[in-house]
Amino acid sequence: MTVEQQQRGPAGTATLPSRPLYRADVVVVGAGNAALVAALAAHDAGARVLVLEAAPHAERGGNSRFSGGIFRTAHDGLASLLPVVTEESRQWADKIDVDAYSAERYRDELAGATAGRNDETLTDRLVDDSFGTIEWMAAHGVRWELTVGKLIDPEKIPAGERYSLPPGGALRSAHEGVGLMDDLFRIVEQAGIEIWYDSPVTELIMNGSACEGVRVRRPDGDAEVRGVVVLGAGGFEGNPEMRQRWLGPGWDLVKVRGSRFNMGTVLSAALGEGAQPAGHWGGCHAVPLDANAPTVGDLRLTDKMSRYSYPFALLINAEAQRFVDEGEDEVWLTYAKTGQVIRSQTRAWAFQLFDQKTIHLLEPRYSTGTPIVADTVPELAAAVGVDPEALVRTVDTFNAACPDGQFDPFGKDGLRAAPAGQPVKSNWAQRIDTGPYVAYPVTCGITFTYGGLKIDETGQVLDVAGRPMPNLYATGEITGGFFFHNYPAGAGLMRGAVFGRLAGAEAARAAAEQTAEVA
Repeated sequence: MTVEQQQRGPAGTATLPSRPLYRADVVVVGAGNAALVAALAAHDAGARVLVLEAAPHAERGGNSRFSGGIFRTAHDGLASLLPVVTEESRQWADKIDVDAYSAERYRDELAGATAGRNDETLTDRLVDDSFGTIEWMAAHGVRWELTVGKLIDPEKIPAGERYSLPPGGALRSAHEGVGLMDDLFRIVEQAGIEIWYDSPVTELIMNGSACEGVRVRRPDGDAEVRGVVVLGAGGFEGNPEMRQRWLGPGWDLVKVRGSRFNMGTVLSAALGEGAQPAGHWGGCHAVPLDANAPTVGDLRLTDKMSRYSYPFALLINAEAQRFVDEGEDEVWLTYAKTGQVIRSQTRAWAFQLFDQKTIHLLEPRYSTGTPIVADTVPELAAAVGVDPEALVRTVDTFNAACPDGQFDPFGKDGLRAAPAGQPVKSNWAQRIDTGPYVAYPVTCGITFTYGGLKIDETGQVLDVAGRPMPNLYATGEITGGFFFHNYPAGAGLMRGAVFGRLAGAEAARAAAEQTAEVA
């Protein structure tokens, strides 16, 4: 399928247009998970679709390609997941358990993470459509797997024992974000959907509050593309000026985990045309990241520089002090806010301190880092560059507050310590007393921003008066109202897919209605 090209210029003249004009039924801006799901849904509905990707082919896929691939979906337990996962993943069914993840629990965990600020209507659509969207993607050829390989090596589960996966984090795309985007691009290309790379959108073409298309900057010059528009171009986390403006001082210097192309240009263009801002503009998904990670995402590493085993450690800052409850909840309900707390420390720096009782529990991706190891706590302090006496006091005070009890790394065990002058550790509080001691320095890595465009439950963008903007839809990280303060793992990819499917179908319907009116 080739998108129709038209020349612009006064009728009856031979004057060449200053800017080429192209037409499609549906124009999708972006090429990550949310955008490509929208493109597929629009194509399924019979629309001619054009996808515009700011990145070159080698860097395509947006933030989704950098992700761990978890999709937080409601489900009825392991038996309901097995039909959608790969045969390779099903072989571990006799070694794992997965409790049902009800729609009610999904809503409760979203509300808990966001302090109840999440939009109820959008949340209901996200939750209620989650598993149906997983099945729809599977039917199109997206491969799914259980997260057992991400959380623990299944070969290391002792014979006769079973490992319980967290219900909300039990499913991911096969081979994580790289596999997800390989699948989606393969499916889109097989469908004949055209993609333009190196083609960032710079403006929306508007007629009042109605969107008629976009202006795009191609390598050979600017062009206009007319059609119903779906925005799936991500947030502003790649833009240091916007991070400083909206998130606050110091955010311009944090490391970016994902795509360098999420500059907020399309988001700003939509706001400039009267779209309503929504959500937590001072909030973002930010995680503990290896202190030596690249400044922006590197596709050779994807998410392998993240450091999420801190519930089994102490998080220590440059003053050799603890500053957070490392065991507040399971890591998938705390990791996206823990990076923000690290950013607020001196030099946006800290280290995770482990001893030999828990070092075997580290996620496999810690292998991409270089640990600092010492036989004693004072020696470790000197090696990481903090005051040895201060670190000894911190560790000794924590150890004195640790209770006796059964440590359970696979569930909240209630081992709670309340050391004097330190934050509480609500779970997994074990004494740090068995050398050699191991430290992993960390910093803050931003993933995506929470503020975005206000949409309705079909994905249509609303204006500042709350009215639908004709022919303008949005999905994914460019939308707001879903996440505030914190974030449950996998809800972002699921949000993008659910509303991508809705927005793509609605955009195709709008395009068909306009074609019928002209006819």
